[in-house]
Amino acid sequence: MTPLKAEDAPSPAPAPSPSPAAQRRRRTARVRACLRHIVLIAFGLVMVYPLLWMIASSVKPDALIFREPSLLPTETDFGHYADGWNALSHPFGVYLLNSAIVVLGALLGNLVSCSMAAYAFARLKFRGRAFFFGMMLLTLMVPIYVLIIPQYVMFSEIEWVNTFLPLIVPKFLATDAFFIFLMVQFFRGLPTELDEAAKIDGAGYWRIYFRILLPISLPALATTAIFTFIWTWNDFLSQLIYLTKPELQTAPVALRNYVDATSGASWGSLFAMSVITLIPVFIVFLVGQRYLVKGIATTGMK
Repeated sequence: MTPLKAEDAPSPAPAPSPSPAAQRRRRTARVRACLRHIVLIAFGLVMVYPLLWMIASSVKPDALIFREPSLLPTETDFGHYADGWNALSHPFGVYLLNSAIVVLGALLGNLVSCSMAAYAFARLKFRGRAFFFGMMLLTLMVPIYVLIIPQYVMFSEIEWVNTFLPLIVPKFLATDAFFIFLMVQFFRGLPTELDEAAKIDGAGYWRIYFRILLPISLPALATTAIFTFIWTWNDFLSQLIYLTKPELQTAPVALRNYVDATSGASWGSLFAMSVITLIPVFIVFLVGQRYLVKGIATTGMK
């Protein structure tokens, strides 16, 4: 037998063309997807417009801020940043440094205390565990305004007012039930065989916590860190109550004092300092966005 040549080989059968109904369904799906993306983009622009307007206003002359609503200024004045930096009794960097001290203390406190409390609720068996876990969840329903006066009286009696201690020390006592619950959900999703294998090798509770569970809990820890940073950095009420000395005030409180000091005259400088205050929040969110999404998705909070 003579071998078949390439040109003599049978050509593959052509793929059947989709039916008109299938083509209509595909076109309908594409149109719906385009409309959905258009609506989301429009909604996103509406949400981000105030931020873009503030950034544009920080480089506009004061006379044009409210006269020109456009995001593209016809005239620019970058002097607002230098003026706003030195407008108060202390340079604005002092207030940013105070905010950084409070944030770092709260961050360390929540990571340590909330992870330890969550480990106890999720992996240890002790009498009254369900009761104490329910009481911890009940604290989520207590408004912060109910606790402000008792807390202030207590901290005033021990002379902690006008120090960073009322804003940092409670974080080391696992007072943020939201983060405890988040980590409990994560720890419960880890296989208990890890603990059992470690116990067989002679590991105790502390070694299991530090050497086994914490290294694989990076998504939950990163989520706690990001939320703690953003919430503490933007906190105004607590910092306003406990920090009344100008040299101890944080960036949010300084912005309010800046408005009072200028009587609302130099809006450009105010917007310039607001932009500087938002930069750390954007950096933290952009760097930790991947961990934030992963942490929420792996803690049962879908």
